[in-house]
Amino acid sequence: MDKNILIADDNIEIIKILKPYVEKEGFTVVSALNGKEALDKFDVCNPQIVLLDIMMPIIDGMEVCKSIRFKSNTPIIMITAKSEDADKILGLNSGADDYIVKPFSPGEVVARIKAILRRITPPENIKLTTIKYPPLELDIENYSIKLNGSNINLTKKEIEVLWMLSSSPNKIVSRDTLLDSIWGIDYFGDPRTVDTHIKRIRAKLALNGQYNWDIKTIWGMGYKFEVKDV
Repeated sequence: MDKNILIADDNIEIIKILKPYVEKEGFTVVSALNGKEALDKFDVCNPQIVLLDIMMPIIDGMEVCKSIRFKSNTPIIMITAKSEDADKILGLNSGADDYIVKPFSPGEVVARIKAILRRITPPENIKLTTIKYPPLELDIENYSIKLNGSNINLTKKEIEVLWMLSSSPNKIVSRDTLLDSIWGIDYFGDPRTVDTHIKRIRAKLALNGQYNWDIKTIWGMGYKFEVKDV
């Protein structure tokens, strides 16, 4: 993947402020001043990460986020003036990986970018990169999921949740452990975001007890990737 970063904000000054900081980290900046331009440039530049404002003309940031999520797992950081918890939750549930409120420190934005990229890059010392529970196949190196031989479009976070559960079959993983490991210990959003991701994973895999494995809710404790006859 190219080391491009897409910054979409209708305030050109925000882009100018962020540009030298992210360029110092080796990124090539691709900018967009409205939602339509952001989507058009996303398809062309294949960015490694997206910084996305919510309040943009033509197409707002929430819709841009949803459109990107429909076709890609590229990390998205929302940068916006909206600070209410409801807006943060809406942004995260729309597929964003992180949320930063204006005014912000450019250094904080860079730190968030690095943190996300660290989380989505499998450590070199981990040899296990694929897990198979027929007909399910998980490839964490390429962030791909197949079920019955067909690709399933899960977001990066959904893949990481599924990988973390399935790599420890029949063991209960608490919601807090999932939050700390996948979203980071500095995540202060709604812990129910884990429940939302689990719900989406179940829906996308169309789970109804037809396999010898399933994602079980262990009330008051967390979740378990239950496998029969391990």
